[in-house]
Amino acid sequence: MQGPGARDPKANAGVAPPGAEADAPGSGVQGSFLEASQPLYSGHRQRLRDRFRKAGGDALPDYELLEMVLFRAIPRRDTKDLAKRLLARFGSFAQVVNAPDARLKEISGVGDAVITELRLIRAAALRLMRSEIASGPLLSSWTQVLDYLKAVQGYEHREQFRILFLDKKNHLIADEIQGQGTVDHTPVYVREVVKRALELSSTAIILVHNHPSGDPTPSRADIDMTRMIVDAGRPLGVQVHDHVIVGRGGYASFRSLRLI
Repeated sequence: MQGPGARDPKANAGVAPPGAEADAPGSGVQGSFLEASQPLYSGHRQRLRDRFRKAGGDALPDYELLEMVLFRAIPRRDTKDLAKRLLARFGSFAQVVNAPDARLKEISGVGDAVITELRLIRAAALRLMRSEIASGPLLSSWTQVLDYLKAVQGYEHREQFRILFLDKKNHLIADEIQGQGTVDHTPVYVREVVKRALELSSTAIILVHNHPSGDPTPSRADIDMTRMIVDAGRPLGVQVHDHVIVGRGGYASFRSLRLI
């Protein structure tokens, strides 16, 4: 029998004392609320990160790798749909990363933040490739040179004329764009090409330009221009090692084709 003011020990059975929720995260009403408040994509992002850390990029298809690139640009929204739409429009991871700003912005959900992330990925990849070919004689790592040239210029939508300037040991002195043109033409000034080589004390050069059509086959104008540069450089001690034309479909080497 209980006296006045006595408490029934069963009255508060099952009721947690004050502060118990803080000691047991994820339990009771508060825990349910926290779980429900987590966006669905957060778990997906963590699973992708875990797979990437464990198995590397080769374990992810293009759309998942692109998703991860977009994480920082779009921190509070699922990026899977946008990644798939970008690939559907442009065709491949490389073509997405190299797509012009104006065309990227045609895709709903693409803003300046997304474009900045894509440009960062491209710049980092090219910086790595350039440092690799610059670490030794270019002609001893010719496959890497061709890969770099295709990556840096093969996806351009206007023609560019580039020159790799080499020293006596065929180490890279400079990598410069000498001119930009239209979709099918770039003006090249033979005198300026040789003059720049002499300014840099370069004894050999590799000429490079791209064909936005994707077909790297040399044109008659390409062949004639190359021979003019070869003839102008020879008496001044500047050798043309090669002229490489790149496009999305591959590359063409004048030396391999016996055009030099």
